Amino acid sequence: MSETFLESQIPHQKLFDGIQFPLVLSPNPKSQTPPSSLSLFTQAIKTEKTFLDSVLHKSGAVLLRGFPVNTASDFNDVVEAFGFEELPYIGGAAPRNKVVGRISTTNDSPPDQKIPFHHEMAQVTTFPSKLFFFCEVEPGSGGETPIVLSHLVYEKVKERHPEFVEQLEEHGLLYTRVIGEDDDPSSHIGRGWKSTFLTKEKSVAEERAANLGMKLEWLEDSVKTIMGPIPAIKFDKTRQRKIWFNSMVSAYTGWEDARNDPVKAVTFGDGKPLPADIIYDSVNILEEESVAFPWQKGDVLLLDNWAALHARRSFDPPRRILASLCK
Repeated sequence: MSETFLESQIPHQKLFDGIQFPLVLSPNPKSQTPPSSLSLFTQAIKTEKTFLDSVLHKSGAVLLRGFPVNTASDFNDVVEAFGFEELPYIGGAAPRNKVVGRISTTNDSPPDQKIPFHHEMAQVTTFPSKLFFFCEVEPGSGGETPIVLSHLVYEKVKERHPEFVEQLEEHGLLYTRVIGEDDDPSSHIGRGWKSTFLTKEKSVAEERAANLGMKLEWLEDSVKTIMGPIPAIKFDKTRQRKIWFNSMVSAYTGWEDARNDPVKAVTFGDGKPLPADIIYDSVNILEEESVAFPWQKGDVLLLDNWAALHARRSFDPPRRILASLCK
């Protein structure tokens, strides 16, 4: 039970093993100190951190709705109140811009582009354990951030394609992406190498890539990044279950731009091609099991990156969703 936070329902939730996904928390009208201001809200987060940690662990996703969070700066205060350490965005593919403090834009690619399901930065060895999203401007239409529980995806794909999952567990995956020098906002994987590795020096980029377990091959006006073999299935120790922790569907169906052919972007760890029919069936499974709720201004979504994958639907502007990554 919580003094400040009341569990509420929205039409788009799903029930898994008796637990709502996502879990939705709103201000408790019976609270002695209702979070009517940002400072009271951030204080309540600090006071009730144990409760919030436990519901996130239970559900995998928590939507905070109806709280006084209006700007990027407010959102930064909320993220800070949780006390998780920031994770620098090194090695990620999305074109993003810093906004304030620990806050950045989400993928800045054009609104007509869908972004397929993925665990954040699953294609590198250092990835966030938690993600925050904030709706600063509601989409004109569409633009949801669908979420899906990773262990369910693993179970369903294994049920339908046991041999494929066995191969994935044995060989892992190899990711290959060609990136330019500067960001290309027309591509949702258009982050240039200077932004990817937060440097203008090739030698520093190589060092940072090596720290991620990534190899670089310099081309005339770009660089080929090779990551892996890296596991496609991980074991979530805190929940004692296997999870579908990869960017396979995202890479195979979405890593396409002037420099990249998505079919070559991801293979089995031994270099053998992946079976297209099973990839597309995995896309169906992700869609079937997912939840997509319409964003409302002020929404804060906290995702456990070990528990859930996320995506982005296409939208009609305006839309401004901000994000913060945590270790």
